Amino acid sequence: MVINQKMVKLGQVRSVIRETFEYGNKRAAEIGRENVFDFSLGNPSVPAPAEVEQGLLRLLTETDPVALHGYTSAQGAPDVRAAIAADLNARFEAGIRPEDLYMTCGAAASLTVSLNALCNPGDEVVVIAPFFPEYRVFAEQAGAVLRVVPADLERFQINFPALEEIINPKTKAVIINSPNNPTGALLSADTLRKLCDLLKARSDAYGSPIFLLSDEPYRELVYDATAEVPYLTNLYDHTLVCYSFSKSLSLPGERIGYIAVCNRMAEYSEVYAAVCGAGRALGFVCAPSMMQKLLPSVLGKTADMEVYRTNRDLLYGALSSYGFSCVYPDGAFYLFVKSPVEDAAAFCEKAKEFEILLVASDSFGCPGYVRISYCVSTQQIKRSLPAFEKLAKAYGLC
Repeated sequence: MVINQKMVKLGQVRSVIRETFEYGNKRAAEIGRENVFDFSLGNPSVPAPAEVEQGLLRLLTETDPVALHGYTSAQGAPDVRAAIAADLNARFEAGIRPEDLYMTCGAAASLTVSLNALCNPGDEVVVIAPFFPEYRVFAEQAGAVLRVVPADLERFQINFPALEEIINPKTKAVIINSPNNPTGALLSADTLRKLCDLLKARSDAYGSPIFLLSDEPYRELVYDATAEVPYLTNLYDHTLVCYSFSKSLSLPGERIGYIAVCNRMAEYSEVYAAVCGAGRALGFVCAPSMMQKLLPSVLGKTADMEVYRTNRDLLYGALSSYGFSCVYPDGAFYLFVKSPVEDAAAFCEKAKEFEILLVASDSFGCPGYVRISYCVSTQQIKRSLPAFEKLAKAYGLC
């Protein structure tokens, strides 16, 4: 067989998230969407801010269409990168220059490009459980071996004793995601400083850098305005920030984001060149032109995040009162719930009897939990609560 069987398998077997989402579509066609409580997909449910529509209309009516829809520079339009750099420096004093940025088709492309830029066959990439399952796909496609740090089930920070054992001279990169998908947990400033100190020490000891990839689609979705959310290039020179506007602007289908390469790393020129080379090799040059040109007018804007706060408080409060054990989310729009039975997949199947669609946590590297995406309408959550209560009673929780 001449076809790449690894790609065949990826195409034939959908992720558990997408599989559940498709099941939800099927049930909605059978019994009506209002009767299916689908919490599978992290698809923003609030409209993009008004500035997005206004900006797009302005571009469509005032910009030469040939220029609007034409190619930009391979790494992104210079004026767009300049605007993003200015915004990052104004908010975080990040020291980012326009030439440090590479525009991408969202966070998945940012991670894929970064991993292909950094990794040689056999290098190891470390992830902290629970983690977004596609990290495994991205890392292995780049030729790397994925190493998983078991979850800190007490605070959902970083299990440092396990991390210290896993990091070794083959470690090329560590991926972090805060606020986290699937828990909604926010890595504390102390945790991040301890991580960066460890990576500095090990990089010095091994004589080669360990890169930090910060996956940041949820950066703006933090509920406590007083929470310290450090910008990682300020803490660690060998950082690449992988950002997407999908969640903050409610634009997941538009696929726009960027990579920010810290210019203080000793290997900066080579790393940035490798990012450009990986984008070229993967066919990711020139992120969507119109979406690039929209960004300068919407930087610093967000969709109405208060809807997610309302949903969080409503769902967390209700499920806790029914006897479920839930991780309190500091950000993002996910609730991580401990399964009342060891087999979380069996719990998800039981939930389907009440038309509740959940995602088992096994592929997130943390068995025994389920993820609930509460980026749905508040009305859906309210309608779902009697079903959740029946599910809790089925397990004798209330």
